[in-house]
Amino acid sequence: MASIDETAIFHPVRIAILTISDTRTSETDTSGDLLSHRIQSAGHVIAARDIVRDDIPRIREKINYWLSSNDVDAIITTGGTGLTGRDITPEAISPLLDKVIDGFSTLFHQVSYRTVGLSTLQSRAMAGLAK
Repeated sequence: MASIDETAIFHPVRIAILTISDTRTSETDTSGDLLSHRIQSAGHVIAARDIVRDDIPRIREKINYWLSSNDVDAIITTGGTGLTGRDITPEAISPLLDKVIDGFSTLFHQVSYRTVGLSTLQSRAMAGLAK
């Protein structure tokens, strides 16, 4: 297996963070805060950050806006991947993807299992490429 090229030049990624929740505000968005902190600690840039309600048209509108921006390289969402009736993030985002990264879900569950155990099964985490 090839190793990481330690001589490669680091290029920060401009990342937008979207929290999807009916209950979170900018003051209570702890998941968004954690993502923001970790992204910046890794040397990347927060290109944008927002919160939208669990509403398919609103989620797609925000994602499409960022996809059309030259200032955003990647989008990370948090929230709305559970099993309740209001958890619709995968349904909102799936049609926007050109390719799904199937292995992401598997790895996400493996890593999450270490901290939340079988509760990881309640997440429908996904990743993909768009535009």
